[in-house]
Amino acid sequence: MSEPSRSKELPVSLLTDPVMIKACQARDFGRIFQLVKARAGIYPSMIARRCDLTPSRVGEVIAGRRQLLHMDVIERISDGLRIPGHMLGLARRSWETPPSLTVTPRQPAEVAASAVEPIVAGLPGADVDSILALAAERDLSASTLDALQSSIADYWRRDDEHGGETLRPAVVGQLRYVVDLLKEQRPAPLRDGLRSIAAELARLTGWTYFDARQYNQARAYFTESLGLAKAIDDRQFMANVLACMSLQATYQDKPGDALALVTAAQDQARSAVGTTPRVLAMLAMREAFAHATLGNQGATHTAISEAHTQFGRISTGDPDPAWVAYFDEPKLIVDTGIAHGRLGEAALAEPLIADALRREHASNHRGRALHAFWLARTQLQRGKLDEACRTAMEALPAAAAVSSQRVSGHLREFYEQLEPFRREPAAVAFESRLREALPRQVSGPSRP
Repeated sequence: MSEPSRSKELPVSLLTDPVMIKACQARDFGRIFQLVKARAGIYPSMIARRCDLTPSRVGEVIAGRRQLLHMDVIERISDGLRIPGHMLGLARRSWETPPSLTVTPRQPAEVAASAVEPIVAGLPGADVDSILALAAERDLSASTLDALQSSIADYWRRDDEHGGETLRPAVVGQLRYVVDLLKEQRPAPLRDGLRSIAAELARLTGWTYFDARQYNQARAYFTESLGLAKAIDDRQFMANVLACMSLQATYQDKPGDALALVTAAQDQARSAVGTTPRVLAMLAMREAFAHATLGNQGATHTAISEAHTQFGRISTGDPDPAWVAYFDEPKLIVDTGIAHGRLGEAALAEPLIADALRREHASNHRGRALHAFWLARTQLQRGKLDEACRTAMEALPAAAAVSSQRVSGHLREFYEQLEPFRREPAAVAFESRLREALPRQVSGPSRP
């Protein structure tokens, strides 16, 4: 049944009510949902649809059995219920400014266009590119596939170091090139090799969108990658793609989806010939993430134990796929710590994340930043304010070096968790350093 036609805007009387203002400041979404139902006639099922939540999740929040902490979910609630961003401690939302009041800078745009025109004029148009592609020699060999695989490995390395935002156009361009090659008749080995490469490029593209928190685009490319892998019956790679989609679902606060996707991934991996223990260990850890997000302590611990058992079975002669090589011992340890952290088991999480962080490669800026903010959060949960702020400050250079909305999200979550300690010297020092390193991540004037 479709939602009855009604304004998306909440009544002004509700938005200016001190009770609503206080609930928003505290991010008390149970109270917010109750007020929205009583004062705006937006029932839990409508709230769920507007905010991309499940009705059961909304019911748990109203009943006080669950809190909503992820920035992605808070932003969806702000946009879905039209609660102005400042009321929830967010930046101004795009829908808050009427189009007629949007200011478009003129002079800078004109200067930029004039500077680019000579370059653009010297490039062939898209139609000419297509003609030249038809006329070009397109002989393929095993060495061609090796070269494409080598470029994918380089893309992943650069993604770890710098993020995927600037990388994505090159990856998408190469994906289109490989798809064009697939339109021609090829011997079976070359055709399957091209499909495998296209599947990897589609997954990498989806990953860059996921890292940018553009989840719909990410899901579209992940789905395309899944179809390409299924066409060549590469079940291990299908498991890999499903695991990526499961991780995305945990970020979207959809743990039920995350568990279903990783369970499907494990089914694919177990039905494949030659699935290696490293792959099974990685999948078991993704299962632990899903259970931890659901709050299932026993199931989380069981999945963690399975991940460590499978990792202990790894041998140097295993035919591991290249895409799982990243799952080494430090990654196993830090993911174990994060799973405990998701359960609120900070005492178990802190030493594990700290140990893995010490062993993490210095060039993996995004991983170091993500894991450092996780460590800071667990230290804060344990009441170690000074250590938490120091850890977060040490993560700022890595966060500044990589373009990643996921990193920005973790940073914002930690910053919000510092709210009760804003006047403490350690928190003041962190905010000052944050404003120097990443001024765009902090809106508003400095706090006293």
